[in-house]
Amino acid sequence: MNKSLFLTAFKATVPVLFGYIPLGIAFGILFNELGFHWVYATLMATVIYAGAGQFMAVGLLANHAGLMEVAITTLLLNSRHVFYGISLINKFKTNGWRKFYLIFGLTDETYSLLTGIRPPEDKDETDFYLLITALNHSYWVLGSTLGAILGANITIDTTGLDFTLPALFMVLAIEQYKTIRESRPFVMAGAVAFLSIWLFSRDNMLLMSILLSIIVLLVLRRGQKPTEAIAQGSL
Repeated sequence: MNKSLFLTAFKATVPVLFGYIPLGIAFGILFNELGFHWVYATLMATVIYAGAGQFMAVGLLANHAGLMEVAITTLLLNSRHVFYGISLINKFKTNGWRKFYLIFGLTDETYSLLTGIRPPEDKDETDFYLLITALNHSYWVLGSTLGAILGANITIDTTGLDFTLPALFMVLAIEQYKTIRESRPFVMAGAVAFLSIWLFSRDNMLLMSILLSIIVLLVLRRGQKPTEAIAQGSL
């Protein structure tokens, strides 16, 4: 492994590190309260690897939800990843297990990094994307494991840990703005979010925001000249 490439990827994922570790610890503690061995928290973080989905699973398991209820709820919650994947088709220029792992490890935070950070010019971009994905994955597994072990041995007050994820999103949004230096996407995202909260329930806000954003982007793209659309598509 190229040491300089690893260090570059690690520096890029530091904000995620400081978000995933405490958030994973919070999940591990909550998961431990269900009475499962800490190993299952590690296994869940490794194989499922879906922060919001895992927190939701804790509530579903606590209420003895059925398999169909769990499947439908998880599908609706993670449906946003369909749109993430479509936008990254041209970035994932690889096949086999490498492409499979990039798809599997595509979380909200990883997507933000992959779309907001350019790989080093003299390095293979697929290796860079794989390192970012694997590092973020390892942070989540480590945090979840620590939380489950700590929860099984000591009593911890988790008040305030639920703000970790929103804070992480804010940091990543600021980093993306520094990269693209364009305010319109962020203004549009804020407007769509407020409109979704106003028109729909908070439970459906995320999915509706994604759908409205796609509609707005399609309308704006349709109004562009062909040369402008080609230029933007090549960025």
